[in-house]
Amino acid sequence: TKQIELDFKGLGVSADILNVLKSLKLDTPTPIQIKSIPVALAGQDMVGVAQTGTGKTFAFGIPMIERLLLEHGQGLVLLPTRELAMHVDENLRQLGSKLGLRTAALIGGQAIGSQVQALKRNPHIFICTPGRLIDHLKRGWVKLDYVKVLVLDEADRMFDMGFAPQIEEIMKRIPKKRQTMLFSATMPRAILRLAS
Repeated sequence: TKQIELDFKGLGVSADILNVLKSLKLDTPTPIQIKSIPVALAGQDMVGVAQTGTGKTFAFGIPMIERLLLEHGQGLVLLPTRELAMHVDENLRQLGSKLGLRTAALIGGQAIGSQVQALKRNPHIFICTPGRLIDHLKRGWVKLDYVKVLVLDEADRMFDMGFAPQIEEIMKRIPKKRQTMLFSATMPRAILRLAS
C-alpha cells in the first residue's frame, strides 16, 4: 500500500498552531509526531520510544499547547538535564508565544530569582529538572494543583541519574486526573513500572 503523505493538518492540529508551524517552516511531521500527536490530542496517556533529535518536543508540545488553549490548566515537562530543559523551553516558546502562551524553566544551576519572576507571570507550562522543581515546591513557590498534562521526557536518563525519588514526590503533588506522556529512548523495567 502506498504511504499517504501526512501533514500536521491531517493529524488533527488546529488552525492556530498550523499557522505557527507554517511560520517556522515545518510542513512534514516526523515519525514520532505522526504516531504521538493524534493519540495525545485525544487526551490519552501514552508511552513513546524515541531518541533525542526525532522531533519529540513537538510530538508532546503541540497536543499539550492545544489542550491548554482549550481549557484552563497547566502543563509540566520533566527532563533530566539543564541543556535538554533549555532546548525544550525554547521550542515550546517558539510554538506557543504567538498564541499568548507563557513558560517557566525551573532548572538547576540558574539564578532562582529569575525563575521566581517567571513564576509570577503565571506560566502555562513548567519545564523542569526534578531537583530544582522540588526546591521550588519546598519553598512554596510552585503549586502543581492545575497540571492537566504531565510529560516525562528522556525518562530512562532520569532514572539513570537517580531521579526516581524526586519523580515519585512530584507525581504525588499532581492531580490524579491528568494526561501523562512518557518518552524514553529505551524501555527498561523501571520505566515500564513507572508507565503502568
